[in-house]
Amino acid sequence: MIIAFVSVSLVAVGLAAAFVWSATSIEFTRYLQDQRQNNFVDAARSFYLQKNNWNGVGRALQQQGLLPPPGQAGGPQQPPPPFALVDQNHTVIIPSGTFLLGQQVPDSAIAGGLPIEVNGQVLGTVLNTGQPLIRNTVEQRYMDAVNRALLIALFGGALIALLLGIWLAQTLTRPVNELTSATRAMARGQLAQQVPVRSSDELGELAASFNQMSADLTRANQSRRQMTADIAHDLRNPLTVIGGYLESLQDGKLKPTSERFGTMYAEVQHLQRLVEDLRTLSLADSGELVMHREATAPGDLLEGVSAAYQNQAGLQKINLRVEIESGLPEISLDPERIEQVLGNLVSNALRYTPENGEIRLTASRAAGQPVLSVADTGSGIPPEVLPHIFERSYRGDDSRSGNESGLGLAIAKSIMELHGGSIRVTSAPGRGTQFFLTFPENNR
Repeated sequence: MIIAFVSVSLVAVGLAAAFVWSATSIEFTRYLQDQRQNNFVDAARSFYLQKNNWNGVGRALQQQGLLPPPGQAGGPQQPPPPFALVDQNHTVIIPSGTFLLGQQVPDSAIAGGLPIEVNGQVLGTVLNTGQPLIRNTVEQRYMDAVNRALLIALFGGALIALLLGIWLAQTLTRPVNELTSATRAMARGQLAQQVPVRSSDELGELAASFNQMSADLTRANQSRRQMTADIAHDLRNPLTVIGGYLESLQDGKLKPTSERFGTMYAEVQHLQRLVEDLRTLSLADSGELVMHREATAPGDLLEGVSAAYQNQAGLQKINLRVEIESGLPEISLDPERIEQVLGNLVSNALRYTPENGEIRLTASRAAGQPVLSVADTGSGIPPEVLPHIFERSYRGDDSRSGNESGLGLAIAKSIMELHGGSIRVTSAPGRGTQFFLTFPENNR
């Protein structure tokens, strides 16, 4: 990662330096060329004004340093001047490049030159020969200074890129390494892992999501262990009772009576209910719990549940009544499964509602959605228990698990979710509890 940061930075800084050097060199050369051409024109004009002819103009410009001095025999070859001069007759009087002394220059070439005018009359033309411009000592020193500055910027940028690369690499890899270590620990079975959230960017969000996932997995694992322990306890108790009776009957210590067989049969029924609850939850988790939906009138559904529990409510001196909002449409649902949910809620309400209390089954609409509810005037649910009552095998005081296995409300939640709806509860200790079954809108 550090190499990648440094490489990208070097490429960027190198390209920038190359562009700056190229632009500076081109513009500086153009500036020098324009300046020397203007000086050449001014000097040639001044010479003509003084002499009134072009005789000796070459020596005069050489003395002013505008033309290179003539080379000596055996000495170094002087570079050709960058400009040529033609007179008013288009004859070359200062040769350079492809323009030879005394050559007659065509009008097309004259048109691209810079005219020398005196009193509105063109007396000559300066032509650019395209020869390379030779810089003097001062000009070359300036370009050398520019090149040194670019090199310093290049190496300085590389150093800064290296430092930033190290810092960014550590910033990025540190949380990644922490997440990697935490996930390896989770793979070894240590689910309770938390990593520090060091920023609010994407890495910070990833760390926060990981912490939430770890916490959820830890809770789920604890819930699974608790559920396993509770189910083992629920299985052991009836099996112990049945085994004890059978052993005593086999040894002749007890005589077979209808009451004893009734007790064993009740324990068998308890085991059957527990197994059925586990099977229902297993099918719901795997998505294999099939819903046999049909259009059902809410009133008929609640009246059927009320009739099933009316006798038990009467024995406990509890008023069980049904309230149906007029004009409610039919709901597409699985009557057997929803009756199972409502039966769990009513059975639970009967357990916690005192004599002369009331249980109310209602059907209504809220925000366009069909809602069935079961409300009682019982002991209520403590606030600290309320958030956990839909968890599997959660058993707190007055937690209203729904049946002895502690799976009733978990099953109710799964069934409602398979209907595309939801279940929620409101409760106040000492003032009762109300469950709401909400079905999706236009569920007909």
